[in-house]
Amino acid sequence: MANIRVPDPRRVAAAIAAPLIAVAIAGGVSAVLLVLTGHDPAVVLNTLGNRLGETNTLMDAANRAIPLYLSGIAVAVGFKMNLFNIGVEGQYKVGALTAAVLGAAVTLPGPLHVVFCLLAGLIGGALWATVPAVLKVKRGINEVVSTIMLNFIAISLVAWLYTGVFKGSAAGELNTRTKYLPESAWMPDLVSNGSHRVNSFAIVAVLVGVAYYLLVWKSRFGFQLRASGANPFAARTSGVDPTKMVFRAMLISGAAAGLVGLPELLGDKHAYTDTFSVGLGFDGIAVALLGRKHPIGIAIGALVWGFLDAAGRFLDLDGIPREIVTILQGVIVLAVVITYQVAEQFAQRRITAETAAKAERLDLEVAG
Repeated sequence: MANIRVPDPRRVAAAIAAPLIAVAIAGGVSAVLLVLTGHDPAVVLNTLGNRLGETNTLMDAANRAIPLYLSGIAVAVGFKMNLFNIGVEGQYKVGALTAAVLGAAVTLPGPLHVVFCLLAGLIGGALWATVPAVLKVKRGINEVVSTIMLNFIAISLVAWLYTGVFKGSAAGELNTRTKYLPESAWMPDLVSNGSHRVNSFAIVAVLVGVAYYLLVWKSRFGFQLRASGANPFAARTSGVDPTKMVFRAMLISGAAAGLVGLPELLGDKHAYTDTFSVGLGFDGIAVALLGRKHPIGIAIGALVWGFLDAAGRFLDLDGIPREIVTILQGVIVLAVVITYQVAEQFAQRRITAETAAKAERLDLEVAG
């Protein structure tokens, strides 16, 4: 009979307790802040709770979660290599503009046109991520510094390009934009109810999540990636070149980032405009941390984030500033990081103590 590995009940309990404790801490801190600012925490809880049963809000939350999930995956790839890719914000803008410009310049059958735009976004994001990858590998420049700087460059460069070189809006038009994509490049909604919808790009997001899981946990490359991130010296000793892994990880992370803006491009605006979403790259960092870099955890984190974004706008109707949602999101991430770190430290201490106890018993047996 094959051996069945039974999970340690204490590890399972810790994994379940940590996020629950984090949410409780976040709720407590937010409640204190509300009281200090003269607002009733029960009103916020009631407003958010009521929206949980509203179909339109849940649809908006799911639709909002799609780019957040892709952004979280892009960040998580870097985390697995012990890289902090803060450049997802710039990479997704470059990827979206690349897909918008190239997608509008060709005429293809429907499915092929969508695939073409996806590839354009992947390539655009990967090419922009090549810059910090080369700086890291060749010059040893920290990726945090280089990606932050490149975000500003990307934002300014993209703005200059779509308002000048690739401008497609007519004179007097309210919004500046690139040329509209042909309808063959549009992605339909899975479900919709008036202005509320869930775009079919959700299917692409699921496929990206599956690919991420298979790549990181079920492939030789993924093992080398995790090994290089955990201990570059040991990885090099075993024949893995950590330098090459850094470069490859940054390119994969950038490629995933290049997809972040495509749900909005292909499923909503159909052109790159001055009303394009901002901040998705930074939100992806929080979502990746919230989801513990696992595809399922990231999905849950993206849905939670998306729900808070979608439901938060109703707080204004109750006279409560919706900025409290931003505070709640930040406290949740901070609490999750702290509680998981504490849980891991306790687990490590327990393992060390158990190992020491086993070694002591072996010594006694040998001595006896």
